[in-house]
Amino acid sequence: MMKKRSISASKASLVLFLCQVISALDVPLDLSQPPTITQQSPKDYIVDPRENIVIQCEAKGKPPPSFSWTRNGTHFDIDKDAQVTMKPNSGTLVINIMNGGKAEVYEGVYQCTARNERGAAISNNIVIRSSRSPLWTKEKLEPNHVQEGDSLVLHCRPPVGLPPPIIFWMDNAFQRLPQSERVSQGLNGDLYFSNVQPEDTREDYICYARFNHTQTIQQKQPISVKVFSTKPVTEKQPILLTPTGSTSTKVELRGNVLLLECIAAGLPTPVIRWIKEGGELPANRTFFENFKKTLKIIDVSEADSGNYKCVARNILGSVHHVISVTVKAAPYWITAPRNLVLSPGEDGTLICRANGNPKPNISWLANGVPIAIAPEDPSRKVDGDTIIFSHVQERSSAVYQCNASNEYGYLLANAFVNVLAEPPRILTPANKLYQVIADSPALLDCAYFGSPKPEVEWFKGVKGSILRGNEYIFHDNGTLEIPVAQKDSTGTYTCVARNELGKIQNEVQLEVKDPTMIIKQPEYKVIQRYGQVSFECIIKHDSTLLPTVMWLKDNDELPDDERFLVGKDNLTIMNVTDKDDGTYTCIVNTTLDSVSASAVLTVVARPNPPFDLELTGQLERSVELSWIPGDENNSPITNFVIEYEDGLHEPGVWHYQTEVPGTQTTVQLKLSPYVNYSFRVIAVNEIGRSQPSEPSEQYLTKSANPDENPSNVQGIGSEPDNLVITWESLKGFQSNGPGLQYKVSWRQKDVDDEWTSVIVANVSKYIVSGTPTFVPYEIKVQALNDLGYAPEPSEVIGHSGEDLPMVAPGNVQVHVINSTLAKVHWDPVPLKTVRGHLQGYKVYYWKVQNLSRRSRRHVEKKILTFRGNKTFGMLPGLEPYSSYKLNVRVVNGKGEGPASPDKVFKTPEGVPSSPSFLKITNPTLDSLTLEWGSPTHPNGVLTSYILKFQPINNTHELGPLVEIRIPANESSLILKNLNYSTRYKFYFNAQTSVGSGSQITEEAVTIMDEGKMAMASRQVDIATQGWFIGLMCAVALLILILLIVCFIRRNKGGKYPVKEKEDAHADPEIQPMKEDDGTFGEYSDAEDHKPLKKGSRTPSDRTVKKEDSDDSLVDYGEGVNGQFNEDGSFIGQYSGKKEKEPAEGNESSEAPSPVNAMNSFV
Repeated sequence: MMKKRSISASKASLVLFLCQVISALDVPLDLSQPPTITQQSPKDYIVDPRENIVIQCEAKGKPPPSFSWTRNGTHFDIDKDAQVTMKPNSGTLVINIMNGGKAEVYEGVYQCTARNERGAAISNNIVIRSSRSPLWTKEKLEPNHVQEGDSLVLHCRPPVGLPPPIIFWMDNAFQRLPQSERVSQGLNGDLYFSNVQPEDTREDYICYARFNHTQTIQQKQPISVKVFSTKPVTEKQPILLTPTGSTSTKVELRGNVLLLECIAAGLPTPVIRWIKEGGELPANRTFFENFKKTLKIIDVSEADSGNYKCVARNILGSVHHVISVTVKAAPYWITAPRNLVLSPGEDGTLICRANGNPKPNISWLANGVPIAIAPEDPSRKVDGDTIIFSHVQERSSAVYQCNASNEYGYLLANAFVNVLAEPPRILTPANKLYQVIADSPALLDCAYFGSPKPEVEWFKGVKGSILRGNEYIFHDNGTLEIPVAQKDSTGTYTCVARNELGKIQNEVQLEVKDPTMIIKQPEYKVIQRYGQVSFECIIKHDSTLLPTVMWLKDNDELPDDERFLVGKDNLTIMNVTDKDDGTYTCIVNTTLDSVSASAVLTVVARPNPPFDLELTGQLERSVELSWIPGDENNSPITNFVIEYEDGLHEPGVWHYQTEVPGTQTTVQLKLSPYVNYSFRVIAVNEIGRSQPSEPSEQYLTKSANPDENPSNVQGIGSEPDNLVITWESLKGFQSNGPGLQYKVSWRQKDVDDEWTSVIVANVSKYIVSGTPTFVPYEIKVQALNDLGYAPEPSEVIGHSGEDLPMVAPGNVQVHVINSTLAKVHWDPVPLKTVRGHLQGYKVYYWKVQNLSRRSRRHVEKKILTFRGNKTFGMLPGLEPYSSYKLNVRVVNGKGEGPASPDKVFKTPEGVPSSPSFLKITNPTLDSLTLEWGSPTHPNGVLTSYILKFQPINNTHELGPLVEIRIPANESSLILKNLNYSTRYKFYFNAQTSVGSGSQITEEAVTIMDEGKMAMASRQVDIATQGWFIGLMCAVALLILILLIVCFIRRNKGGKYPVKEKEDAHADPEIQPMKEDDGTFGEYSDAEDHKPLKKGSRTPSDRTVKKEDSDDSLVDYGEGVNGQFNEDGSFIGQYSGKKEKEPAEGNESSEAPSPVNAMNSFV
């Protein structure tokens, strides 16, 4: 919530405005004026007899007034009393008491007169009285012997002091006596007992009177009270101890506090109730005190007069008293006379109106003398409470006193008539600067004086037009009010005051500032204890104002703690504690306004632990636990967790018992016998769990028979001739008493046998020996202790130990589904022969031989397990065209039974695997030789091989596909009538009667024609010449140097074209061409099984995929203008040629290399 206030524009401006109203009536001190009393002592002046008496009387006037005093109506000559002095330039008297004077001597009624040539002003009648604190008169106090149940009043009767003392009752140890509805102090100081009780007996009831003026306390003699009980105490109807009778009257003055009292006796103690007959008790002004025995109404008025009834009631009846209240009134002002400044020849009036009950009498004085005997003034006429002045002259100046009095008091007011002829004067300083906040009122002062009273006009700017209209308010004291100042209200304002004697003007400046705003105010925060929290307070303000930011906590200064860090626009609290909880306020102050914003910080934490645990209603099997919750630390408690400790069986170990909602502080707990319980409670809120409470007192429950038997009873044999009975033992508190044991019983099921039993202790297992193999037994385990047995336990079925199965499954049949999958069937074995829990069947199977090869290999048996009483299963992953054997065995908890006779079955043929290799040799102009190996896994009888091939041109387009079927017994083939110097791609696979297997692919190239070979031969002949050999050596040397340079550049990070080509065609599976016979190495591409379609050999970006053959002449020449020299060596990568030329035929099948390039010549 954000609160804003503007100091100068609202409250401060209002104060300034009121001050200006007063100052406008004041006559400047440089002009003649009658005296005015400015300060005086109170009418009823009680003084301390130990200090000097100072009677104040200050006044102003021109010329300065002189002072005189009267005492008890006669002139008080201060010069004749050495103890009395008057302060210089003042009428204040100082009576020296501390140097031997006595205050009582100077008691009386004093009045001060201030006089100058224009009149005389008088003060109120000041009654001087000395404070008194007399001692108690000595009296003999008899002990008060009172029957129990009777009423009693102990009278205080303090001495009469001035002012009256404050009464209170205490004992000898200066401790206030406790008061209640039964015992209380009355308004007169007496101590009232509605009925006495034996505990009221004591000998030190002491009444004290404290006199504040003298700061003394007087003590009455102690009063003794003895309460006796000689007869039965009887109840009593209410009777009033004060006031007495059925009616009384009360007079109170207007504005005072009305106190009415009713104190009643009775047993039981009566209750007091107040009503106003014929009306309601005034709201907001009515209070009940002293346990409703006193009715208090503040600031009473005549409307509060009436009958007030108090009613005292108990169960036996009631009594009432009516107090008739009359509210009188000392005189109070309706219109007090005000100073009157007139110019010669003007008219005026002085009005003095007052009210009171009874109505006050109005009388006038002139210069302190009753007006009836004062010097006559023809311009003056008295008309009751008004004096009328007509055509006044300078001699009409005087001070008039109005006295309004009745039997309850008086009012006295001075008002002067000052006749002056003065031109206007402006009292506000010239060019005074006013600064206000936009949208708030602006009050521009133009305090003036003149006689006759000047007229005031306002202008904006030096030569602006006169200000008029609803947007301005013109006050009688000359102030201009702009109710809602805006930024365009800034400027110079001129006020002009004129009367018949002259004219004067004054300029003031107004500046309107932007308001200070908190644009990011602190927000409500919830923080855990020991955390860190920040409040923001970002402000926007006028650039010409300097704001100051202050932080408060709960409307007080921040704690002096280094954990509180005040930043430019935030407050940070480190390591928050519970004491930091509260409201934080950011206050921004400038010289013109102030704004603030507040936010609440709530510090939350885990709750404090509960305390005061109490056990009640202890029974054998239950107890009630109650506790008092600890502080929830600003986060409501959601639930309580109750834990218990068994001090008898598990001391120091706490167990969960139950939990209850956070609104519950008691719980009925179920208990077990023979447990020494202690309880503790943990409170839980959203933050977490509290620390555990202190443990409750211990409660040991009585022993009893066990309530329950062991759980998880089982009977499982570990050997073929035994039965092992196991169970989960009872926990300590479940034993219900000392001497916990177990009665273990068993008998063979479905056999008419008696139960066999044994009693054991401190164990959870018993072994029965000599049992038949795997027969069912009925088993039960019963708990018992020294007090008896637990309820009859339920029976469980167990079995004695298992043995291996006796027979194998019969009628084993195999159904072959396909070349890799078979289904096996068998007949289940009789359950009696299993001799244990049937767990399933195991199928052992293994391959005997491959039918296509007639060769035996190492036998690897495989096992498949089929759970439960299943009689068939699937055998996956078989090899085609193979012979298998299998057998089946039954399995129980002990192991496997004997195997069934081996069953032989065969798998049918399947498609073969790819040929083991494909090798292409002996390339000629029009033929290639193909050699291959048979498939590693023929999976049947091979029927034939299928060869497919197609040519590939220089643009990687594929030619027509040719297919050839080859007998299965062949292992090589010569392809004839091929095109010379042409690359071919081959696809090769084997077939069985089932179908074709996967294919293997290869590529090869036929060699050049004979004409080109002859040309190459001639080039070789030229190369045998000596001059040519020398030339070739020089060229080789240059090429070697070039290679060395390229090698150095490559080591420095650069790449040369050949390296890039080699990187693009790298394939670790590709073997180089054989150098001895010029044939291609063996190729293998297991994934490329299908013939290539036309135009699909390489990607469009002319990169070579890894799976394609990279070691081909076509690939090496692609896109780099490669060519061969006469000797067939490839040097195109090093020639540096840019133009595109067709590649020539190659007469040699040797793989290209940099060495060949060095031996070549272009």
